[in-house]
Amino acid sequence: MAGPTGTQGGAQQGAFRAWPFRLAVAAVAVGLLGTCAPRPGVLEQVRVLGELRVATRNNPAAYYLGATGPDGLEYQLASRFAAALGVHARFLPFDSPAAVLDAVASGRAHIGAAGLAITPEWQRRVAFSRPYQQQKLHLIHRRDHPRPTGPDDMGERSLGVVAGSAHAQALADVAHATPELSFRSIAGADTLDLLDRVWNGELDTTVADTNEFSLTRNYHPELRIAFNLPGFEYLAWALPDGDPALKARVDEFFLATQPDMPALIARYYAPADRYDYDSARTLVRHVQDRLPALQDFFRAAAREFDEDWRVLAAIGYQESKWDPEAVSPTGVRGVMMLTAETASAMGIADRANAAQSIRGGALYLQQMRDTIPERVPEPDRTWLALAAYNIGYGHLEDARVLTQTLGKDPDSWQDVRESLPLLSQERFYITLKRGYARGWEAARFVDHVRGYLDVLDWVSPDPAAPPPAAANAAGAAAAVAD
Repeated sequence: MAGPTGTQGGAQQGAFRAWPFRLAVAAVAVGLLGTCAPRPGVLEQVRVLGELRVATRNNPAAYYLGATGPDGLEYQLASRFAAALGVHARFLPFDSPAAVLDAVASGRAHIGAAGLAITPEWQRRVAFSRPYQQQKLHLIHRRDHPRPTGPDDMGERSLGVVAGSAHAQALADVAHATPELSFRSIAGADTLDLLDRVWNGELDTTVADTNEFSLTRNYHPELRIAFNLPGFEYLAWALPDGDPALKARVDEFFLATQPDMPALIARYYAPADRYDYDSARTLVRHVQDRLPALQDFFRAAAREFDEDWRVLAAIGYQESKWDPEAVSPTGVRGVMMLTAETASAMGIADRANAAQSIRGGALYLQQMRDTIPERVPEPDRTWLALAAYNIGYGHLEDARVLTQTLGKDPDSWQDVRESLPLLSQERFYITLKRGYARGWEAARFVDHVRGYLDVLDWVSPDPAAPPPAAANAAGAAAAVAD
């Protein structure tokens, strides 16, 4: 496939490069005038031009230059769509979501692929494809500032969101029920800009979806989720109004692409240090052929211990790949790979019994979570409990003590994660109560569980709902979005 026209630029650059496109479309139109044919649709324009013009953003959420050339989730998807049409993709970077919409609405681009969320305001300007992903919305703050616990606990904290965005719409909806909630809509910015402003202190809080927050976690570890806003936002491509043939073709493409989406999402949005995205395809297959036999056990244990079934399922996948007959060389066995001692302590008689194993793992996780100090907020509390599940609470406590000794926050998973590998270094473990531990394994365990949880969260976003059956797993997320 042909490469992009450039890696930087904005609306002016897009407008400058649009004139050959306009001339080509005009030539097609003139050629058809003599036959009294209607104005050609976008698919016909693409065929005549031999290229798909894609309005996008030059950022890590959409399109950027990677180590080996152009990359990004939208780059991959739009390139695949162009190949399905038998043409190459030409990417036109713009400097804001509004400029992307303008390019599509004015005919300078055939589609807008830029991590766009569907909003009523934007639907008045362009059409949208069926959603290809749904995202939770989080209120983000710095961990070294007091954490607001909900919309009614914002006080005097400044809250800024992108003007006209799904985030602004979600906050407006919340404000109807919580009149004391106030926020500022900021034009000419995107969410990554606002996350930077929270990091450097210009704003106290902002709203970001799961993807956007994931992109910042490696280089802004000070940011954390305070609470979630109700509902979801839905990501889709912007399309010209009045072209049902193009919309049908794009929707068909997204349905066909669903089996690959978890791996693509994990590749671009999971932090690089915590998830091997190449395993996502295997996980999706196992969601279809292994999880259905276990899903009722995971949900039953989740109800009993007030847990999200997907957390339990992610642990089970990390431990055994959902194989009830799994046995390790060290003698741990079953779906949750419990030791004989742990199984006995949890009242489990048969570790090979899937229901018993899952219940035992859920009870053990609850015990670890209950031991974490109450002051530790979510999601750090869960990640610390997962580390204790793997390494034992005593070694986790050693890691937290070491974290505090190093001048960091023992209640922050990010800080404790950095300390865990130090438990295997003599100069550190000889100072700790419980001595040597394979701390890097606990860090990796949590990394992998979080990666599997990301995919399960995408496949089945409702904690009370079962994962999709094998027959419709490929279209599960899009079906939910409908």
